[in-house]
Amino acid sequence: MSRKRLDQRICLDVNGENMIYKVKARVIEETIGEFYRKLADGTVSKQQPDGEEIVASMKRAVLTAPGVAEWYEMCFCPTALYHERQTQYDLYFTDMTTEPAEARGEIQGASLWSYMASRAETVRHAE
Repeated sequence: MSRKRLDQRICLDVNGENMIYKVKARVIEETIGEFYRKLADGTVSKQQPDGEEIVASMKRAVLTAPGVAEWYEMCFCPTALYHERQTQYDLYFTDMTTEPAEARGEIQGASLWSYMASRAETVRHAE
């Protein structure tokens, strides 16, 4: 069985369905620009099985308070965002919480994507 297929089989909830979660996390200022570069250059989107969903989720994410991001994300793992956190999120966010959601909703706030882009540019100029 291929690694991609194995990951997809393992990462389904007990009913074989995908789950949507509302996520809230604190941005790690020192690394968020690096995350943006990995999102923008296609590195994250190549990650299986969840890279494309991570990129789409980050494009929808908003800052709801200084340093606090919120978004909705579809997850395929029995433990909410387990693979996403192991491979990406725990490097760029802290204090992450998740709660099941019936569907994606709209969250008011400033674009996290734009903020990350500005942090990536700031870090690049500092180098």
